[in-house]
Amino acid sequence: MNWLTSLFRSKRGQRFFADIEAELHEDTGYAPVSRDTQTAIAELSQVAKDNPDAVEIYLALGNLYRSHGEIERAVQIRQNLIVRPGIDEGIKAKAWYELGVDYKRSGFVDRALGAFEQARKLEGDEPAIIRELALLTADAGDYERAARNYAKLDNPIAQAHYTVRIAQEKFPEDATLALKWLKKALKTYPGSIEAWRERLLYDMREKDWTALSKHLDKALVQVEPALAFILFEGIIAADLAEHSDDSFKSDLPFQYHPQEALSQAVLKVLEKAEPDLLTQFYAAWMAWGQNKEESRKWLERTLVLNQDFWPARLELLAISMDDQPLSPAFRQQLEFFIQRARKLKRFVCRKCGLKREQIFFECPRCHSWHSISYRAVINK
Repeated sequence: MNWLTSLFRSKRGQRFFADIEAELHEDTGYAPVSRDTQTAIAELSQVAKDNPDAVEIYLALGNLYRSHGEIERAVQIRQNLIVRPGIDEGIKAKAWYELGVDYKRSGFVDRALGAFEQARKLEGDEPAIIRELALLTADAGDYERAARNYAKLDNPIAQAHYTVRIAQEKFPEDATLALKWLKKALKTYPGSIEAWRERLLYDMREKDWTALSKHLDKALVQVEPALAFILFEGIIAADLAEHSDDSFKSDLPFQYHPQEALSQAVLKVLEKAEPDLLTQFYAAWMAWGQNKEESRKWLERTLVLNQDFWPARLELLAISMDDQPLSPAFRQQLEFFIQRARKLKRFVCRKCGLKREQIFFECPRCHSWHSISYRAVINK
């Protein structure tokens, strides 16, 4: 029985390893400083001192130093292992990987990328290594490498997302090339909400309303129905950005009037689409600039599908204010309430429950792709 087996089988050893395991976060390898990490470091340092050839112990010790915020000491341990003569290639790859995590924790992106690349050369395209490379290349703005890395991870949603990011960079200089990248993104993932939205925004910039109707019709077939609202959010945001003068703003009900050509192009598609809660709600937005009563009808249709859909009830309340004999004081209070209610965070992650006012494609908290949802019920 070797020394490591003896240590693990003893009660003291089992408690010791259990403490170490508890200190390490299962996803990142980081740990909060909890209980007495310094004592664990001291214990493991002594074990390593007594058994200098136990490289696994040094890796674990480096992780504890990192969890305690002593990054320089963690880096030194990895570097010593990497240059140690005769070390197993698998252990060296692990040391390079952990060194990459150390550098990433310290904010040294270039060094982290280099370390993960060294680990990849030794270990191949292991998912854990490629995932780190994908995250770092995306954060560094190297979208082509990020897309390639996500392709290796068999994640077409993320791959298409970063292909669209390439297209966005190309549009100001070469629209033809940018459109080719969008086409590539849709070939990678036909339901890419990012690619379809960017295509619609291009049609808006070109004021090609026929193309916009055609592409919106195709997009509603391809994208996940629960994500279709992202298309309309993009259209509205772009229209507001283009027409930021006061003539295109309104206090009630939808805060702005869409330009007529845009309204007609979108409604042309939505009028023949299958009844859907959110698409009918956004149809009310598009109809408001042309016909108040038509907008009211679209809102009432959403409530037929879901009586608890709070945005429709809120806007119906706003529309109805002009039809009611209200005192100036009560009208002022009601307008204040409506404006405050409009500022509620409308979007939520279906996976972790994170609420946001802005659209997201990857959840900032749990990093799930396309998990965003519209908050149809206000108490959720």
